[in-house]
Amino acid sequence: MNVPKEVDHSQQDLSERSHRALQDEFLRSAVRFTVDRLRSKKKSSTEHIPHWEDLREQGRAIRSHTIAHLDAYLGQFAKHVRAAGGQVHFATDAREANARVLEIVRQKEARSVIKSKSMVSEEIEVNHHLEAAGIDVVESDLGEYIIQLAGETPSHIIIPSIHKNREQIKDLFTADGGADLTTDTKVLASFARRRMRERFLQADIGMTGCNFGIAESGTIVLFTNEGNADMVANLPKTHIVLMGMERVLPSLADLEVIANLLPRSATGQKLTTYMSMITGTKRPSEVDGAQELHVIILDNGRSKQLGDEHFQEVLNCIRCGACLNVCPVYRQIGGHAYGSVYPGPIGAVLTPLLEESDAHDDLPYASSLCGACYEACPVKIPLHEMLVKLRQRKVRAGKTSPQERALMKGFAWGFGNHRRYRLMMKAGRLVQMPLVKKGQIDAAFGPLSAWTASRAAPMLVATSFRERWPSLEQTLTANKGDDKA
Repeated sequence: MNVPKEVDHSQQDLSERSHRALQDEFLRSAVRFTVDRLRSKKKSSTEHIPHWEDLREQGRAIRSHTIAHLDAYLGQFAKHVRAAGGQVHFATDAREANARVLEIVRQKEARSVIKSKSMVSEEIEVNHHLEAAGIDVVESDLGEYIIQLAGETPSHIIIPSIHKNREQIKDLFTADGGADLTTDTKVLASFARRRMRERFLQADIGMTGCNFGIAESGTIVLFTNEGNADMVANLPKTHIVLMGMERVLPSLADLEVIANLLPRSATGQKLTTYMSMITGTKRPSEVDGAQELHVIILDNGRSKQLGDEHFQEVLNCIRCGACLNVCPVYRQIGGHAYGSVYPGPIGAVLTPLLEESDAHDDLPYASSLCGACYEACPVKIPLHEMLVKLRQRKVRAGKTSPQERALMKGFAWGFGNHRRYRLMMKAGRLVQMPLVKKGQIDAAFGPLSAWTASRAAPMLVATSFRERWPSLEQTLTANKGDDKA
């Protein structure tokens, strides 16, 4: 599939990308509308469950136990996949994973690949590598199909085309061969359905992600709402599964807990429309199923978090997107402003850890540290604490600007001595006077301009609490004396 080349914003920093997003009123309204709807649906699906917090704690315990013993469970999973007729490949990084995919494609002399939604495939940019090798690749998930036609990356983990309106979608579908299309949802969905049916039947290879791999049986578990993953996994003769190494669960009993947490946290559903479970290749007695199954298990920086007291829990993530839906920063700027495959709070933590690149050093600052992400996370990952640790790591590595270092030294000098602190507060009251209007500072210039450009800053009060305390203490003492009398 020929798609337009995505606009490269890699040379822009978070501030520049965020500024661009803040100018897009449709983007902001679309994001706000969608995340509000998802939050509302989650609330409706969980508030009547008396043991919801117990479920969260069970989910946290299951994921923490699994990650603590990841080597054993991965070994068990691989053993059972092979016993069921599948092949398992371990990839250290994106380069190895893509090389393995291309190797399988060439062995099968394949010319076309049909895919279902997979964040790992986005992470390693497998589509670009396949297309560069002359392979036709098509996304079968409706949202992924839309952004593929647009040449973009997902804007949300669960709803990748959150930022597109129906007029834009109609234009994309028309360019892909649609005729006489309108902006009616049923018309657009009908075109996509017809298009996908052709691709399902023509594809040489099907490629899916993996929500979870069950160690005790070697089962691949896929959560979908469109049913496209079943078509991808069963119609082509060869099925390739891209799986992050952390996506394993010990047993089907553990899956029962996670299957209660994931749909409610992601979309507010009590259960996902399709939970597909694939164990091995097609049996002789079976009508459908892939004749060849390849499971590619990707590390790509994940193993570096194992044993890290601050960051190991990030591997507990079940990719529900709940943290995005409550984040006040994501709500304003959407997913593309993060400049990474994984947006939102989980992306602000995960991307710097996986890539260890200076290009993503600013992501931990895309947060108010309000802790809403922790409260929303179904497995209780303390993302807000991890964001602070990543900021500390950047400071200790000396990657902050000279201006910031000078400012922090001045802050420490002033606040490290009570006399200097009092002097600074008195000087501040004088300095602020030209900027104060109606009790607030709203000047759009100087060091406060980034704040005051969209909100007012409170002015320093004329008399601090410490300065008022002596007279307050006298009043309190006098009142106590009156009470005793």
